[in-house]
Amino acid sequence: MPELPLPVIDLSPLASLHTDATDTTRLATHLGKALETDGFAYLINVPLTFGHDKVFSLAKAFFRLPEDEKLCLAKKRFQRNNSNTYRGFFPAQNGSDNLKEGFEMGPSGLPVTSGWARKPINLTEASVWPTESSAPGLRQDTEKLHGELQDLSSKLLSLLAIALGKEPSCFEHYLDGSVSTLRYLHYPAINSPSPHQELCCTPHTDSGILTLLHQDSTGGLEVLSPDARWVAAPYVPGSLVINIGDLMAKVSGGRFRATHHRVRSSPGKDRYSVPFFFEPGVDCAVHSVREDDQAVIYGEHVLGKMQGWVEFQDLE
Repeated sequence: MPELPLPVIDLSPLASLHTDATDTTRLATHLGKALETDGFAYLINVPLTFGHDKVFSLAKAFFRLPEDEKLCLAKKRFQRNNSNTYRGFFPAQNGSDNLKEGFEMGPSGLPVTSGWARKPINLTEASVWPTESSAPGLRQDTEKLHGELQDLSSKLLSLLAIALGKEPSCFEHYLDGSVSTLRYLHYPAINSPSPHQELCCTPHTDSGILTLLHQDSTGGLEVLSPDARWVAAPYVPGSLVINIGDLMAKVSGGRFRATHHRVRSSPGKDRYSVPFFFEPGVDCAVHSVREDDQAVIYGEHVLGKMQGWVEFQDLE
């Protein structure tokens, strides 16, 4: 493998039913160090049944749908007659430097919490789906992918707990009522980007716990290095990219870095990516490992962050 700008973490030990404690500790230490210094890392030998080709075939199947069918699934911000506010489709905003369309879905079978159902953005609402005749197998396969990424996140949380000197079960309560989001993204090709479209996603940190990213071979992801340089994070076949969110940085007492990242336009090329955002339950009290810090209620935290996201504005 060529030299890469980010650490590479081999998850092979997670595939074993009887992983040696020494191997687990070594893996946790390696992962923890990467997230302390860079906040990002490549994960290889990931225990998923979905290869990259299958993941991106699902994303492309959705974005090939006619525009009117996608708009039937659009969030209320874009289709006022629709009731879904958190899950569903959002169209690309032409002329924006966040030029992408997306489709977001949550866990299946999540009970709707009545208190949250009355809020302008309902974090516990059910996912919306195209009809089976329009997109055969899309819902079934996507729900399976979501479940596998949730299971992987659970294993990674155990490793992060060990890296922080805690018991592996320290973050298990994050899984109760978890509202994790799987997002299909399409960045349409721009033949001659104007200066304000050189970036198709502006610099930002993720808001939550951790993100697992499938990126395609188009490239464009850039990460702000510890010495304040923008560094390309190219596609590595078969890998996922992991990064830490603001809330996990807080949980770690500042040990883990929530790193700024952006996406540079690739003239003439469509780009697809599939991030999975691990999210705790909406009422989960998230504490720092430093016991003097005040707990954060996850739902309140993410609603505050959403005020700056275009797909969730004007819903009051």
